[in-house]
Amino acid sequence: MTWFRPYPWAIMTIWRAGLVFCVVYFLGLIDLQQVTAFSNDRSDNLAAYWGQDSGGHQQRLSFYCQDDALDVIPTAFLYVFFGQGGKPVVDFSNICSQGGNQFPNSDLADCSFLASDIKECQSKGKLITISLGGATAKVGFSSAAQASDFAETIWDMFLGGQSSTRPFGDAVLDGIDLDIESGSPSFYSTFVDKIRALSKGSRKRYYLTAAPQCPFPDAKVGDALNNADFDAVYVQFYNNYCEISKPSEFNFATWYCITSSSSDCTNSPEAHRDHWAKTTSPNPNVKVYIGAPAGPKAAGSGYVDASALISMAKGVQSQYSSFGGVMLWDADTAFDNDRFDLQIKNAISTGQGAPKSGAPTKPGTPTKPEASTKAGALAKSSDVIASAIIPADFRDPREKARVKRPQGFSIKQQGRRSDQPKFSRFFRF
Repeated sequence: MTWFRPYPWAIMTIWRAGLVFCVVYFLGLIDLQQVTAFSNDRSDNLAAYWGQDSGGHQQRLSFYCQDDALDVIPTAFLYVFFGQGGKPVVDFSNICSQGGNQFPNSDLADCSFLASDIKECQSKGKLITISLGGATAKVGFSSAAQASDFAETIWDMFLGGQSSTRPFGDAVLDGIDLDIESGSPSFYSTFVDKIRALSKGSRKRYYLTAAPQCPFPDAKVGDALNNADFDAVYVQFYNNYCEISKPSEFNFATWYCITSSSSDCTNSPEAHRDHWAKTTSPNPNVKVYIGAPAGPKAAGSGYVDASALISMAKGVQSQYSSFGGVMLWDADTAFDNDRFDLQIKNAISTGQGAPKSGAPTKPGTPTKPEASTKAGALAKSSDVIASAIIPADFRDPREKARVKRPQGFSIKQQGRRSDQPKFSRFFRF
């Protein structure tokens, strides 16, 4: 038998070709990871809330993950901490809410059909979190023990734990957002600390964010921000005197000040720049975002057009190392408003104007709505904003435009509920 004996040059050619293939493949993987992996260290991230159908055309979650515009999507909201059977309650408006398919002996909606959406978005490098609270919510803790126990509940239902009542099925979310606008401000640092303890040693990184109002310090999460480890803060610069539509009152710099005294915190304190983020916050690498309405009807006041927001964001981006990007309320409105999200993302990422997107600006009917028919209105908060830089009798401007829970609705064309106003019943204030 004669064995095949290739020429040495042939062996060398094959070896070189294989080596080149391996190198190209490896570099391709690295590039793919660089493109898709979320980085909290960046200053051009874009977060947009999803779940409240504020524009009236809300689609399933995966619809908003088809391009690179959004980096973080907090799903809104888990708005009741202790509902029927002691379980929390979630509401995602026309997509999934209580009154439809829910877990036994509770008002907790089973939204497990969204697991595939969540995984698809995560596969594209986007963070998907669950936002707790909202403008009209029943939240708060009576003790540190209750806060700690609730953290375990959230861990088991949405993050790395196990439970027979997981609203998103086997999908594992990337973290928790605290949009606390009512109830007691106590024990949220305990809640955050417990989530951190539960995630310690996990191979997956979990992110914790908060969405305070712009008056500093925030009445509801101010204490938690100073005492717990947050990755990012989405400051709501709208529906308040310090909103982005009032440049002379815009107080982004104040959020970095070590003291809450207005005499020591001016609009551009050079001595205090990044001081809160670098010194007061337990996490010196915390990122602070400019929170803005994505359309003129997404908030009671504070909306500015894309060019104005871009100018403001780029100015802050050039001055503050703790600037993390922009937060929008919300994805539905942004897509309806000439892809407001894409305009902002392109500008803060490239420093240039934003090209038009070929993506639809008026989506069609949601693929699988799970609508609520549960009647009754949620309790309305009339909290006074506790801040050292505004009068003590200044009432919360969010109170003006809150809307009550609809008595029932049906799904019409283009994803709009037949009786729904232009804004969500969880109108972001």
